[in-house]
Order: sequence, then C-alpha cells, then structure tokens
Amino acid sequence: MELNFNHIQAAHCENGVTTSLLKNIGVKQITEPLAFGIGAGLFFVYIPFLKINNGPVIAFRTLPGLIFKRTCKALGIPVIRKKFSSREKAEAFLKDRLAEGMPVGCQVGVYYLTYFPKEYRFHFNAHNLIVYGKEDDNYLISDPVMETPTTLTSYELERVRFAKGALAPRGQLYYPVEGKPVTDDQIKRAIKSGIEKNVRNMLTIHGSITGVRGIKFTGNRIKNWRDKLGPKQAGLYLAQLVRMQEEIGTGGGGFRYIYAAFLQEAHAYNQMDELLDISNQFTKSGDLWRTAAAQAAGIYKGRIGSQEDFNTMGNYLLEIADIEREAFMALKNLKWR
Repeated sequence: MELNFNHIQAAHCENGVTTSLLKNIGVKQITEPLAFGIGAGLFFVYIPFLKINNGPVIAFRTLPGLIFKRTCKALGIPVIRKKFSSREKAEAFLKDRLAEGMPVGCQVGVYYLTYFPKEYRFHFNAHNLIVYGKEDDNYLISDPVMETPTTLTSYELERVRFAKGALAPRGQLYYPVEGKPVTDDQIKRAIKSGIEKNVRNMLTIHGSITGVRGIKFTGNRIKNWRDKLGPKQAGLYLAQLVRMQEEIGTGGGGFRYIYAAFLQEAHAYNQMDELLDISNQFTKSGDLWRTAAAQAAGIYKGRIGSQEDFNTMGNYLLEIADIEREAFMALKNLKWR
C-alpha cells in the first residue's frame, strides 16, 4: 500500500507537512515560506511558570496545527482532523485513509522517533510528519526535516502518536480535502490576511509575555537570571532557550529567515517594494537571533558567564524586539493595492 507521493524536505515540520499535503491535492503554488506566512506562523511567547524539560516554556511559533489550519482556511480548503481515545481506532482510521489514496499528517512525540539522532530525542510532542503508505508492518513516513523518506513499524508509529505529557497528540491526524483549484487571486488575498493576523499576534495581543513585548520582557528577565537563579540554573535556562530556538523546528533565527522569504514571495503577488524592505528587517532580526543563540551557548558551556555576559545576552533580545516592532509596524501600515 504505497501512494504516489513526493517527499519534500523543509526547514520546519509543520510548514513542510502543509506544503506537501497541499501539493498532493493539486495546490502547486504553495511553498514553505507561503505556508508559514499565510498561516501567520511567526510568534513569540515566554511562560516562566510553565516548565518543559525543567526549563521555562519558550516558543517562537504559533500553537501546533495552526499553520496548517489557517493556511487551508485562507485558501478555502476544507480540513479533516481527528483525535482518538482508542489506539485501535486510530490505526484503523489511518489504514482506511491510506486505502483511499490519502496521505495524512500526524502530530507525534519525538522522544521515541527511532530515525532521529539520539541527541535530538527529548520529550516534545508537537512534531509533524506524513504517513503515505504501508508495506508489511512498516508505515512509510515522509518527515519534512529528513532528507529522504523513512519508515516506522506499526508499534513505533503508535508509540509516537500516543506519546504522553504536554501537548499529548492523542493519535491526531489531519489532511486537506481536494476541491476547486486555488487561484493566484486567492493566494494574494491569503497573503494579506496572513500578514494582518501576524501583525495582530505580534503587536496587539494583551500581556507582557507574548509577541514583541514578550521578547523585550524576556531580554530584561535574562539580565536578572544570574543573580536570581544562580549561575548553574541560569545557564540551564539559557540552554532551554537555545534548544527551543535552534533544535525544535527552526526556532528564532530560522523562522525569521522563512518569514523574510515569505515577504519576498509575497512581492510577486503584490508589487509593493515595501515588502522587500521589510523582508530585509526580518533577515537582520534572524541574524541577531543566531548571534544571541551563540552567546547563550557560550554561557551554558562555561566559556563565558559573568553578569556582563548575561547583560549582553539580554540586550540582544531588546535590540531584536525593537527591530521586529518596527518591521511589524511597517506591515501594519502597508497600503494594500
């Protein structure tokens, strides 16, 4: 049972799954940057009172599943999404879809993904992959972060589909329903709505821990971590930031580069040179996120670690917040044609 499916490698799992599943039903125009931008994927949140792997929750993107959901909705494409309390029903539903010729996206935990390098396996349940066939007891897997397709046994797939803990996937699977062709005018409108949603999410969501204000809040907090937590715990918190930024998907810098690419592709649908200028601002932000990650890694690994080093780290985030506020304000003030 193998479908006619083309594996596409991507920088981030949900972007890649969204792009691949849409191309599979004939929406050939969608690229990873367009999926990320239309889905308003760029975000930031720092939640100090919630812990994952003994560190605070830090996220650089929207909640899992929203990129796929928003992109399909903006393009007028119906979506089927299912969760299961029964593992048997979850596998039966999956087999039925494959028998119908429908590859499906699955949310899984990465800790037991056997094809992942061991250093990348930790308790994180918001990874996305595509199941596109079955041969004997092996399910055929298209994981967008891998160079080539791979496989999981029935047991291995069930284990990651029903991983325990935060964001437990509960066997979740999803797929788009094929309908009328998507036009370039639809994509043009979807680009505009995606930008407007991302502007709201980064600038106007209330609270100090989300969006641009959240980045600034985190930068100021980092300056106090060494004295408040002690050098060792503060270093572990910085390691958490780097893990969430660089190891889970594409994190801070990578997402900014993808968003910059999205604005460049958006320019092809709406000839506004401002989009190219703002794209450059997000590239600059991405560069600073990567510089900040290197600074944080240096502190965590013990190469540096004075209070001044923590101040430098915090100041990087304050500078990033200023750049992204300016960029999103420019997007907010666009005069759409």
